[in-house]
Amino acid sequence: MTATPADALERIRFVLVNTSHPGNIGSAARAIRTMGLHRLVLVAPHAFPHAEASALAAGAGDVLAAARVGDELAPMLADCHLVLGATARRRGVEIDELDPRTAARRILDAANAGQQVALMFGNEQSGLSNDEIKHCHAAITVPTDPTYGSLNLSQAVQVVAWEIREAWLAQGGASAAVESRDPPADAALMEAFFEHLSRTLDDIDFHKGRSPDVILQRLRRLFLRAEPDQRELRVLHGVLADASRMARLARDRADDTPE
Repeated sequence: MTATPADALERIRFVLVNTSHPGNIGSAARAIRTMGLHRLVLVAPHAFPHAEASALAAGAGDVLAAARVGDELAPMLADCHLVLGATARRRGVEIDELDPRTAARRILDAANAGQQVALMFGNEQSGLSNDEIKHCHAAITVPTDPTYGSLNLSQAVQVVAWEIREAWLAQGGASAAVESRDPPADAALMEAFFEHLSRTLDDIDFHKGRSPDVILQRLRRLFLRAEPDQRELRVLHGVLADASRMARLARDRADDTPE
């Protein structure tokens, strides 16, 4: 697949999840518009459309008008190949953490390669939940003052958008087209693979009565970090299908064995 580098920024979407205050939606729209970005996605906003959002957008009404709005997160990420979540450092959650500058380079590398990229920002009070974080390949963490690290939602959006703009300009505004041998697996394909993986682990009695949640979460992290392409994912599906088939054959032989 040959990417068109001129519209790399059009492959980057900002996803606001469960936003409480409509003014923050307008401010976030203004923040990304000033950096040459346009795609805004709203997942279960508490109030939208809203006059306060329009007022604080301050000329970025085109971003609000084109915003996608939905009640569920997964459909908004289904066609994405790279998903990063902006969040404070989290204990007990195994996920790679990137500073905004490093994240911006990774975002542009993916966008220049023709991939769809989603950047998630959580609720103003609670941030992204663990269930939302599980969709992410990595986290973006702003290195704020440890004695006062509170960033407003639109401020966090502005920091990330500015770093993307800086990285894009450093490339001359566009980079050379990138040839990709095989299309990367998007979020919908990855979720289908994780469902197949879960069924197969049950088929082969991998958990042996233990809770599968921890191992499945670790395997999700591993495969999301690997970023397999579609051909690689087909190979993995084949491995899982063979494992399930061999487990069924073993059970059938055991059932046929005379006591």
